[in-house]
Amino acid sequence: MRITVIGAGFAALTAVKTLRKQSQNVEITVVAPRAEFIYLPSVIWLPAGLRQADDLRVDLSNYFKKMRVTFVAGNVNRITDGGRKVYTETDVLENDALIIASGGRFIKKLPGIEHVLTPCEGIKVGEAIRDKLAAMKSGTIALGFGGNPKEPAAMRGGPMFEFVFNLETLLRKQGRRDQFKLVFFNPKDKPGIRLGSDVPGKLMQLMRKRGVETHLGHKLKGFTEHSVLTEGGEIAADLILFMPGMTGPAWLENTDLPQSPGGMICANEHTQVDGFKHVYVAGDAGSFPGPDWQPKQAHAADIQAKVAATNALRLLQNDSSELDKIYHELLCIVDTLSHGIFIKRNAKGATFFPPLRIMHYAKRFFEKRYLKQYRN
Repeated sequence: MRITVIGAGFAALTAVKTLRKQSQNVEITVVAPRAEFIYLPSVIWLPAGLRQADDLRVDLSNYFKKMRVTFVAGNVNRITDGGRKVYTETDVLENDALIIASGGRFIKKLPGIEHVLTPCEGIKVGEAIRDKLAAMKSGTIALGFGGNPKEPAAMRGGPMFEFVFNLETLLRKQGRRDQFKLVFFNPKDKPGIRLGSDVPGKLMQLMRKRGVETHLGHKLKGFTEHSVLTEGGEIAADLILFMPGMTGPAWLENTDLPQSPGGMICANEHTQVDGFKHVYVAGDAGSFPGPDWQPKQAHAADIQAKVAATNALRLLQNDSSELDKIYHELLCIVDTLSHGIFIKRNAKGATFFPPLRIMHYAKRFFEKRYLKQYRN
């Protein structure tokens, strides 16, 4: 049995771990630009110096060797033969089953978007935020996120809430909070409602308590070097952090894989790509059936990857057991640099804990434990 995994992020590594745990005989091939994992959730701590670049970067060479994985460095550019062949710039990889865990990409269509910094693009952006903030003596920082109007699930708002609270706390600790104005903007009246019906109000209340201004409910028109343009007016800003909505990988256009209206890969509740045998998707690249609040986050990607790997092996082995289904759960700690806001949502309901110091350390402990499995 040969299973190819596209990607080296959360979903991809969880798929590898699950495959090897359940089968010592399966041949696993991973294709990604580099044998490297970036722990993106901790980019929020780069501006404050709580983390450095090397703290977030993991060389996967030893891990792949331990897991007996064949790693192929390259960028996927097309998939053919019903998913049985994956093409990079230099290789053609054949498989018996394919797990797509490549992640998505941000929609960069708004005019002037080149003037903003998008934190989840990686370490370099986190360092750029750190350096720009350190060089500023005063000014206005505008922070916000958008979505994909054709794919409600394809947004990543949590990190932007964290950047609002992290930067506010950092400036306060540095004794220069009074020299800065922070403005949070979003085209929705209730940003973060996917976290729970009462969560937006609680988050906005926390922002007001910390002196953060809000600009909500106005469609975004674009950006200039020093402003955010909305239908409700202009926000003058010296630094703009913005997380656009998401869509599928660029190479998707060179395949016959089914696409959702928002440009993601359509899959069923078992993570099987619609109409394709032995092809699965997990993480940000996929569009899955389920509740309208289902998240695009590492926790969800891990859940989907376990389902994909388990079902891939089960069907290849002609196991007649019932296929696993995705368990939809949103779980996060919105960090404030000193405290953490615990938020959980599943079919049973939503849970919200106000800022607690222990939750900040819980987030740090989870990071350490998560990375340890790939560093050893």
